[in-house]
Amino acid sequence: MIRTIRKLTAMSKQRVTIKDIANELKISVSTVSRALTDRWDVNPETRKAVLELAERWNYHPNPISLNLKRQQSMLIGVIIPEFINSFFPEIIIGFESVLYPHKYQIVICQSNESSEKELLNLKMLESNMVDGFLISITKETKNIDYFNHLIDNGFPLVFFNRCPDVSASSVVIDDYKWAFLAVEHLIQQGYKRIVHLSGQENLDVSIQRQKGYMDALKKHSLPLDESLIIPCGILMEQGIISAHKILEMKELPDAIFAVNDPTAIGAMKTLQKHGIKIPEDIAVVGFTESQIALIVEPNLTTVEQPTFEIGKVAAELLLEQIKHNNEVKKNVKKIVLEAKLNIRESSCRQKQQILNED
Repeated sequence: MIRTIRKLTAMSKQRVTIKDIANELKISVSTVSRALTDRWDVNPETRKAVLELAERWNYHPNPISLNLKRQQSMLIGVIIPEFINSFFPEIIIGFESVLYPHKYQIVICQSNESSEKELLNLKMLESNMVDGFLISITKETKNIDYFNHLIDNGFPLVFFNRCPDVSASSVVIDDYKWAFLAVEHLIQQGYKRIVHLSGQENLDVSIQRQKGYMDALKKHSLPLDESLIIPCGILMEQGIISAHKILEMKELPDAIFAVNDPTAIGAMKTLQKHGIKIPEDIAVVGFTESQIALIVEPNLTTVEQPTFEIGKVAAELLLEQIKHNNEVKKNVKKIVLEAKLNIRESSCRQKQQILNED
């Protein structure tokens, strides 16, 4: 009895292993392992003794050992550009809704819009043997070769929102379509001299949104004035700088279509500080549907992306790749989700014109 108490005390101070159980019962480690996994080739009395002792000693399988046997880490690497806005955290919630029920944990890395930090994150996650990657690239990514390296080595990988030019699965919205509709909304409100605050030129989302802007003008026979396309970027500070450029124009625009909400809000608040009324003097439309869009005055018209759905669908695609891990290149899919134009006070001359369009 004293020996058993001493052994229990010792076991409570360290992780119990199947070797400890085997030594106590004077049976082989393989027999303990088979008993714990309910194999048919174990004597019922032996199985009962193993299970009772495992429960009494509070035995838990070593997750690292289990994962090595499965050749899985049960970890998913997530790389996002930033946490400043609610956009990416909302997508992560979508990831979790799919991955957690399948016992996967996510390791979240922020690239902070740095290509160098993005590469460090990629290498760190690869060395830690994550089972797959969910990535939204930085505004300045130079890591195409490394993405191709991961793909060539069979790593399951799905890009979302911002995607590089590689052969990999992705989840996006139709940026061109929704930029076109956003600018068309401004034109239908009677605005004709529309500035576009363009995003990072190497990002496909920026390219498609600018193309949508240009084609909307063309459809409605409005002249394309290159001076009204202001290279801006994607940060609020860059929207503020762009607003000062607008204020220096000989002829002010009557509307702004910004590549995203931060630049739209940065421009809008700066213009207001200089006595410009929104939307009476200049209307403003953003893109993304950030939480601050409903806080600023007037509330911002913007394109709402289905953030939770983006995360959910991207995670489902990744699980599908993990299941067929030898056929990553054969399972490349591009999923294009719907979005929504939320029309608010910042772009409407009359309040009764405010409504939501699907």
